[in-house]
Amino acid sequence: MAPAGRPATTGAAVADAAVADRGLVACPDCDLLQRLPLVPLRQTARCARCRAPLWRHKPDSLERTLALALAAAILLLIANVVPMLGLSVAGREAFTTVVGGVVAMWREGSQVVAMLVLFAAVIAPAVEIACLLLVVLAVRRPPAPHWVATLLHGYEFVREWSMIEIMLLGVLVALIKIAELATVIPGLALFVLGSLVFLLAAMAATFDPRLAWERIEWAAGSDQGGGARALR
Repeated sequence: MAPAGRPATTGAAVADAAVADRGLVACPDCDLLQRLPLVPLRQTARCARCRAPLWRHKPDSLERTLALALAAAILLLIANVVPMLGLSVAGREAFTTVVGGVVAMWREGSQVVAMLVLFAAVIAPAVEIACLLLVVLAVRRPPAPHWVATLLHGYEFVREWSMIEIMLLGVLVALIKIAELATVIPGLALFVLGSLVFLLAAMAATFDPRLAWERIEWAAGSDQGGGARALR
C-alpha cells in the first residue's frame, strides 16, 4: 500500500504519464522507448540501440512546406490543363492532355489501366498536395483541430500511390517505340510533370510530421498519444 498522505500510483497512471510525455519516442526499427534529446538545426537524433534515425530537426519546416505545396498545386493544375504530347503524321497533328489520354484508354477498352493512370497520376498527387496544404495551414496557429490527425494519416497513405514518375517512364518508353512511325511533339505538361516529381519529393523531405502532431488539439491536452504514434 502507498504511505499515508500519498496517492497510490497505478499502472494506468504511469502509462498515462509516459504517453503524455511528448519527448518519449519509440524507435521505428527496434521499438526501443527513449527520450528525444534537444536536436540542433539540421541534425538528426538516432536510436541509442540500433542507430536508426528518429527525427531530424528541419528549419522553417512549415513555411517551406507551405511554399512547396502551393507551387506543386499550381504545377499540377497546369499539367492537367495544357497538352502533354502531340503526334504529327502525314502533316496532321493531334495533341492530348493527361486526362485526355485516360479517356482515350477508356474508350479503347483498357478501363483498368485508365483508372490506374487517373488515380496514380492525377487523383493521388492532388489529394497528397491538398492534405499537406490543409495540415500546414491548420497547424500554423496551434492548437490545431483534431481532424488534422486524419489528414496526416491520409497523406502518408496517398503519398505511396502518387506515381507521376512511373507514368512519365511509361510515356518515354512509348515515345521510343512510336518514334519511327510518327513525329512526337513534347507538350508543356510533360516538362511540368517532370518538375512536379522533384517538387513533390522536396515537399515530403521538408515536411516535419512530428511538429504537426505536437500541435494537434487533442495531442496538447489530456490525450496526448498522437505525438508518440506519429513516429511509429
